Amino acid sequence: MSGLREVAEPFVTSGPAGVAIRTRIKHLTAQDEKVLALVGAHLGSLASRDLKTRCADSLKHSADRWAARKRELTPVSSARWAGAITKASHDQWALARRCQLAHIQSLEAGVAMIAHRLAQPVGAKGSKGSKNAAGGYRSRQEWFVKARRLHVLQDRLERERADREAGTVHVVRGGKRLARTRHHLDAAGLTEAQWREQWEAERWFLQADGEYGKRYGNETIRITSDGWLSIKLPAALKDLANAPHSRYIFTAPVRFAHRGIEWADRVEANRAVAYRIHYETGRNRWYVTASWQIPPRVTIPLEAALTQGVIAVDTNADHLAAWRLDVHGNPIGNPRRFFYDLSGTADHRDAQVRHALTRLLHWAKDCGVAAIAIEDLDFAAEKTREKHGRRKRFRQLISGMPTSRLRARLSSMTDATGITIIAVDPAYTSKWGAQHWQKPLTTKTRKTTRHDAAAVAIGRRAQGHPIRRRTAPPPHDQSDHAGHRTAQARPDIPGREGPRPRIPGPRTRSVRAGCEANTGNQNAQHRSGRSAEHEPWYQDSLPLSP
Repeated sequence: MSGLREVAEPFVTSGPAGVAIRTRIKHLTAQDEKVLALVGAHLGSLASRDLKTRCADSLKHSADRWAARKRELTPVSSARWAGAITKASHDQWALARRCQLAHIQSLEAGVAMIAHRLAQPVGAKGSKGSKNAAGGYRSRQEWFVKARRLHVLQDRLERERADREAGTVHVVRGGKRLARTRHHLDAAGLTEAQWREQWEAERWFLQADGEYGKRYGNETIRITSDGWLSIKLPAALKDLANAPHSRYIFTAPVRFAHRGIEWADRVEANRAVAYRIHYETGRNRWYVTASWQIPPRVTIPLEAALTQGVIAVDTNADHLAAWRLDVHGNPIGNPRRFFYDLSGTADHRDAQVRHALTRLLHWAKDCGVAAIAIEDLDFAAEKTREKHGRRKRFRQLISGMPTSRLRARLSSMTDATGITIIAVDPAYTSKWGAQHWQKPLTTKTRKTTRHDAAAVAIGRRAQGHPIRRRTAPPPHDQSDHAGHRTAQARPDIPGREGPRPRIPGPRTRSVRAGCEANTGNQNAQHRSGRSAEHEPWYQDSLPLSP
């Protein structure tokens, strides 16, 4: 056995299931901002209370309990606001349950890894191959420290398992990270007043799902096709209404620059559109996000997507290494690199990834390529310190790769351009790409990196070609005495073992044109395993002498 794991087949990824667009609400008056703050704070307190009730119900929750919670909230808000709050609480509890399960699986993997390494002799080497089993720890001191950590992880695992069996989840409205920042204001560069303002803004509730068939697709938060924004005021704040039916209409219109025509078509047809209004304290700006579901795009077959070649992309911590391949798997032109900086805020990182993908898609459109091959990376269980031990730099490297963000962003951006995304198994692409392609593609004017060679390997795997290059003619007399060249074409290609096409004219200085015409005919030559050994043999008739 080779010891290598089985490589999964490439596949065409599915498109996005929804659309979300955001714009700034400009030119708000002081009264407009006051209404938004009062409504958000009031509904936020109701959402906090309802989430507490939902967490207390745990696994005993039922449709009747859901209806009871909604009836309790309706008198102090409205029927639609109560429905939005209870649904948001249910979704938050379900998300916490999924995160809890993922945390338990991570703890189980860490406990298993430490227990395995503790059972090995100190200083024992690990084994490479498909299982890639880790060895023992380097010293007795490290073994002792890891033994203590094993007990800590086991205690955490027991506690998390007990919470899951009881249906207990731990949720913080406003975010656990921001809550912990309260104890480290100096490190965060915030004053207590600034933190308090940000904390309260994050806990506001100003969101509502769309309703199909209702006016402009949403009765709670409504934006007309002309851009006029209005909200349904809760019962406790109905005195602030400036329009009939306890509604407040804002003075400034809203404009969606991105996909604005598509959004306008939906609201004109009274199709469901969900809205979320939020406030950014650092910029002192209000934003509104519109979202709606879209029907899944019909994925085209893999062979149809590769008819014009493919652009292969290797994902790295600071750039995307891309190379264009023709239909035969040969690199065309020079590699391209699209750099991004993942330091700073989340918005900055998202903008960097979006800008890099935009340049990649523009290049693909200019080349006329209809497919982009990218690795199907998932580092969710591969960046723990129990697995990689002292390799802190490596753990930071794979933690910094925007795998999920890049994949989601690329799928949504290519949906409008008609470019197909092909997911490829990342196994051994960097290793085999560097082994077979880095040196041959390096010239005096072009330095091919390991990442560029990995991109070629990714593209060839997406096309179904073997990663290794077409082998050079064998030694000796340039015939097949040293073995047949099996990497010339895929096994399913017709005529793979047949003769090569004739090229008119002399091929070498010593061979005339037309000679050795049957050199490539495998059946005409006696080789092991060929059909010539299994066919009946007939003596050709001898030429008659004159």
